[in-house]
Amino acid sequence: MPETVAEPEEQQEESRMGSMGLLQHLEELRKRLIHSALAVAAGACVGWWYAQDKIYPLMAKPLVAVYAKYKITTANGVPEQLTFLSPLTPFNTYLKVGLVAGIFLACPVVLYQVWMFISPGLYRREKRFLLPFLFLSVGLFITGGYFGYRVVFPIAMDFLIGTYGKGLHANITIDEYTKVFLTMILGLAIIFELPIVIGFAAMMGVVNAKFLIKHIRGAVLIFFILAAVLSPTTDILNMMIYAAPMIILYILSIGIAWFVHPKQRRKRREKLEGK
Repeated sequence: MPETVAEPEEQQEESRMGSMGLLQHLEELRKRLIHSALAVAAGACVGWWYAQDKIYPLMAKPLVAVYAKYKITTANGVPEQLTFLSPLTPFNTYLKVGLVAGIFLACPVVLYQVWMFISPGLYRREKRFLLPFLFLSVGLFITGGYFGYRVVFPIAMDFLIGTYGKGLHANITIDEYTKVFLTMILGLAIIFELPIVIGFAAMMGVVNAKFLIKHIRGAVLIFFILAAVLSPTTDILNMMIYAAPMIILYILSIGIAWFVHPKQRRKRREKLEGK
């Protein structure tokens, strides 16, 4: 009896999903993009307000720690300070810092807008995964940024400056340091979304756990290529630090893909109905 009821419901849902035209999809996309942009703009304003006094001192901590560890001084003898070559550089730098801080502050809203844009294309039974995916995606995004700040970036600075900067005067500019920092932190935050992307693809039936296991060697190769591109150094240690979390996340994604794949969900539903 449940099977005969489920089929008409699925047909009704398919007809409802198929009834949305291209213009409606574009209008929905525009709406979600506007809401996301407003959230990021609001977060960027907050981030810019605290960028100079609160956020940037935290960003500079890994560099100051390396300076103190190896007793490295700048050209003017003050190890704690970075330099700039243009009067506009500090202002532009704090704008960049505020924007990235705004992205992190607004990530729950942005990711919610992403899921709301996707949800009209999901069946009713698939929408129950929306809230867990939302919490998991926000948590992974923030975790990726924190992992970059606490682990990857300090090790990279220690290797680059501590190993190769001995006996030299440091003259690191604030804009170059910020560029490396923000690229690394934001890049890792995005990379940590891998289980969400694969999990959603598996929920749609595009991939499954067997496919992911079969292509794990190719995935590892891609991860090391990405690590080589994103890492500020070419040494194997930093590449491993980048690639290791990607491999762990990929393995986690295999379990998520198995759990949310339509075949497994159908088996669980049939088992419950059998009881």
